Amino acid sequence: MAFATTALLSSNFLGRKVVVSPPTPKTRKPSTPLPFVFKRTIFNAHKPNSEKLNSASSQAALAALLFSSATLAATPHAVAADNVTPPPVIEAQQSQLNPSNATSSPFSTNLLTAPKPQASSDLPEGTNWRYSEFLNAVKKGKVERVRFSKDGSALQLTAVDGRRASVIVPNDPDLIDILAMNGVDISVAEAESPNGLFNIIGNLLFPFLAFAGLFFLFRRAQGGPGGPGGLGGPMDFGRNKSKFQEVPETGVTFGDVAGADQAKLELQEVVDFLKNPDKYTALGAKIPKGCLLVGPPGTGKTLLARAVAGEAGVPFFSCAASEFVELFVGVGASRVRDLFEKAKNKAPCIVFIDEIDAVGRQRGAGLGGGNDEREQTINQLLTEMDGFSGNSGVIVLAATNRPDVLDSALLRPGRFDRQVTVDRPDVAGRVKILQVHSRGKALAKDVDFEKIARRTPGFTGADLQNLMNEAAILAARRDLKEISKDEISDALERIIAGPEKKNAVVSDEKKKLVAYHEAGHALVGALMPEYDPVAKISIIPRGQAGGLTFFAPSEERLESGLYSRSYLENQMAVALGGRVAEEVIFGRENVTTGASNDFMQVSRVARQMVERFGFSKKIGQVAIGGPGGNPFLGQQMSTQKDYSMATADVVDAEVRELVERAYSRATNIVTTHIDILHKLAQLLIEKETVDGEEFMSLFIDGKAELYVA
Repeated sequence: MAFATTALLSSNFLGRKVVVSPPTPKTRKPSTPLPFVFKRTIFNAHKPNSEKLNSASSQAALAALLFSSATLAATPHAVAADNVTPPPVIEAQQSQLNPSNATSSPFSTNLLTAPKPQASSDLPEGTNWRYSEFLNAVKKGKVERVRFSKDGSALQLTAVDGRRASVIVPNDPDLIDILAMNGVDISVAEAESPNGLFNIIGNLLFPFLAFAGLFFLFRRAQGGPGGPGGLGGPMDFGRNKSKFQEVPETGVTFGDVAGADQAKLELQEVVDFLKNPDKYTALGAKIPKGCLLVGPPGTGKTLLARAVAGEAGVPFFSCAASEFVELFVGVGASRVRDLFEKAKNKAPCIVFIDEIDAVGRQRGAGLGGGNDEREQTINQLLTEMDGFSGNSGVIVLAATNRPDVLDSALLRPGRFDRQVTVDRPDVAGRVKILQVHSRGKALAKDVDFEKIARRTPGFTGADLQNLMNEAAILAARRDLKEISKDEISDALERIIAGPEKKNAVVSDEKKKLVAYHEAGHALVGALMPEYDPVAKISIIPRGQAGGLTFFAPSEERLESGLYSRSYLENQMAVALGGRVAEEVIFGRENVTTGASNDFMQVSRVARQMVERFGFSKKIGQVAIGGPGGNPFLGQQMSTQKDYSMATADVVDAEVRELVERAYSRATNIVTTHIDILHKLAQLLIEKETVDGEEFMSLFIDGKAELYVA
């Protein structure tokens, strides 16, 4: 602290810039004397033990240092001690003095009137010095200060005469020591470039631009800007992207929905409740909180939801359940909260969630640990639909084709009070659907919707729409003005079996073999009692099939799903009719692999009859082998056998007995009615396609009778 005070007082006294240099054993005086040097001893510890100052001298020196600057200016003096260890040196460099203080002391006056040093004649000329010239000037005391560049590859010097020059600096590790020993002021320059301002601005803007870039990538990953008006913000990441319509204009009403009368009735009550709530509340009825539309793909679940929106006339929110699923945990739950918050503000309203199985799957047992985003989302959905605060005035419609994988908590009353099944349409429903999808199409007079509906069992509304569209495309391809029954029939075959291979190279021998193979299927199927009638026979290659035989299944049997034992045995015999015809006509040595799919079908039906349907006397009414099923429906892919090897032998024997009995029946029918087989095969070779009416005429002419076991 005493040393710092000394430096301050000396500055006031001399009016000069003060530089404090730390002590170093190698420090020596510059060769050029400075205008003034002030030395003193700070502590007695700096003196040798034999030459310490007396206490009175030390106190006098300390008192002199603590005087005010005005006193020191009036009586300048210096306190020094001889023969002492050199303390830190205070070197005062000449600077401008205030003219008003020029007469304050004779000493100061001499300093002001002293002439300035002239330019030294031994300094190099020019503004670019060689490194050797620079070192010589430093050692002679001709360099006052140096300023290194930021990378240390160059420096700018200021000589004692005020001149400036630049020097390219090599890699010299002793340069700093040389400069310090010669009292040169050393500094390092900041980045001095013409673009310094731009660099500063760039450094300030870089964090902001980086954040903006990351946010833009997140928004792109989320499908673009969100929020009202499409303007996304940093907080839109957790907001729902549902489509909102204050006055729904879907363009669909219940009049546009056909073939789903029962489902339409269930939803019409929901619409009527929104329009006439007093009618129900007077009896104490409460509006259903949720309706779950369940059915196979293409049956019109989403179409029904659009019809509800068009009929109800209340605010309508629509979204897909996949919009809630995100990589980041908590985002899906945040979007569910945001959706229901918006819906409650617009109540009464309808919220439609399509494909709800994306988030509504059965929750796990928690054995895997972690924080599952999907479970967070479904938990939030359960709370919003029927939690502590409830969702008064918000009706939730949801659609799925996988109800078996949904969580049981989601299906309970109070969340989804109604489960509306939207099943495949029956014949009457298909007729109505065909009429709806035929609007705006030019149809010929020979088009009969009743016949088309009977040829399309199991078709959904989407399938029928595709059928009429394909028929219109075929009519345009053939340059027709109307859509006839032929275009509809060809479109139906195209959808079922694939497009025709008109340019396929088929030899006469192969064509004949395919004709007899398909004739065998048709012959056995027509003569089996209680079996489906033949609709069409074709030997035109389609897809992987060389020929096809179309049967018109019973509508009642399809809707009920009940098949008798006699029907299944007839089905196996019909499937084997093609191979039997090949063997009878061409011999066992010349049969082909064309019946491979038939054998797979026969084996599957026979095994189900034994293992699942209880049609075996030896096995009895016992289901063995497990349920199996399609893994797409959440069922097991494979099953583990739950019976012994002895039982397996019995099952195999029963399956083989059923197949051999079906083969025997098919052989009996083909050999008995061989003449009809030849006529039908010849007709197929000539025309390639035979419809059901021509086929039945052959049986009437041949006086064929149904097979009796």
